Amino acid sequence: MSLSKLGKDCQAVVEKMTGDERFMSRITSIGLTPGCSIRVIRNDKNRPMLIYSRDTLIALNRKECMGIEVMEVAG
Repeated sequence: MSLSKLGKDCQAVVEKMTGDERFMSRITSIGLTPGCSIRVIRNDKNRPMLIYSRDTLIALNRKECMGIEVMEVAG
């Protein structure tokens, strides 16, 4: 499922990421890679999504979230 579909406090593992070279470079440089665990901090409509991964708080816009496929895990 797309990262944008997760609700607040959900936990997931990144399965794959798709996007242009600029996006892929940015997202991997902040540590978001396939296999890493994430937790949704905020997912309010029409606002950037906040996630927590690898001791870092990350803000992503809606378009970026659509390019990140995740598998939800029980938290």
